[in-house]
Amino acid sequence: MAQSQAACAALSDNDGGLKREVLAHAGNRWSLGIVHILGVAGTLRHAELARRLDGVTQRMLTRSLRQLERDGLIIRHDHGEVPPRVDYTLTPLGKGLLVGMMPLWRWIIDNASAFRTARDRFDSERNSTFVEPRDGLNEQQCLSGGANAPWHSAFEDSVGDCDERPLKHSC
Repeated sequence: MAQSQAACAALSDNDGGLKREVLAHAGNRWSLGIVHILGVAGTLRHAELARRLDGVTQRMLTRSLRQLERDGLIIRHDHGEVPPRVDYTLTPLGKGLLVGMMPLWRWIIDNASAFRTARDRFDSERNSTFVEPRDGLNEQQCLSGGANAPWHSAFEDSVGDCDERPLKHSC
């Protein structure tokens, strides 16, 4: 527990939220996918990354690449050619992220059946599918309407993609 408290304290906002921001976007679905693919395949072009990341939108891929580049996890090399040719490579810092994520991924893989059991138990006790409460909504509002609730489209329009919302922490 002491290590957990120390880590939480180290993620404090006294550095302008830098550490939390890096954790939020470097730990998202697409960024981890990019880091993994570049770690395994080496240098790749934008289009090749898009092909390997099933379901990623052009906007989300570009946004994730910019964030990773800004934080020094990848290098973008523009060859200055027409048509444009841009390559992305993992930096030593990015390789460190990949190595650091391995224990967490292993833990998730090793405990997948426990997660399934817990979710099944939770869903059966609730007698419904769990919907994560979102900003400004309580759990009952989420459970009572989901995507069909009258507030859904206005809410989605105001928030945008889930992956684009900042991660909120409360240690």
